[in-house]
Amino acid sequence: MTRVVAVTGNVAAGKSTVVQLFRDWGAVIFDADETVRLLQRPGEPVYAEILAHFGPGVRRADGGLDRAALRDRILAHPAERDVLERIVHPAVEARREAALAAARERGVRLVIADIPLLFESADPSAYDGIVLVDAPEPERRRRLMMDRRLSAAHAEQLIAAQMPADAKRVRATWIIDNDADRATLIARSRAVWDALTA
Repeated sequence: MTRVVAVTGNVAAGKSTVVQLFRDWGAVIFDADETVRLLQRPGEPVYAEILAHFGPGVRRADGGLDRAALRDRILAHPAERDVLERIVHPAVEARREAALAAARERGVRLVIADIPLLFESADPSAYDGIVLVDAPEPERRRRLMMDRRLSAAHAEQLIAAQMPADAKRVRATWIIDNDADRATLIARSRAVWDALTA
């Protein structure tokens, strides 16, 4: 039987680091963000739908999707987020279902679904458990500004666009707090990994 566990976390909490650790320890990963990038390539129906709604301002000179311009558009016009989600999410869900079916067919015991906006845009009840990676908001703000070189205003917009972490913590099966050094994060992640694979 294949166990499917979602890993989620607000922006700059460290979710990607934890997912990479799980990958290194042998997990099969379904990456929602990577799936979105594939669906948004020129020639894909999702790409065509996005351009049809949002216009040429979200297309780069080389024809690819300007994800930064699209992000800025939906941050400035929150109603546009709903439109984008109606275009993208059904296609991501179809890919997820196909990937999980293939994993079950191969007899994979554990699939980790990396889904940043699990609580905002997906169905948490579809998973056998939820791992939340969390970090204090001031630390996430600092990482966005220092590591990603975002302005304070832009960092604040990204944080405000997501559900507060406290609302996610009460719904998570496991919580990995990323509020210390890397060695601590690895140890905490390993403890959850051991629980997932027990």
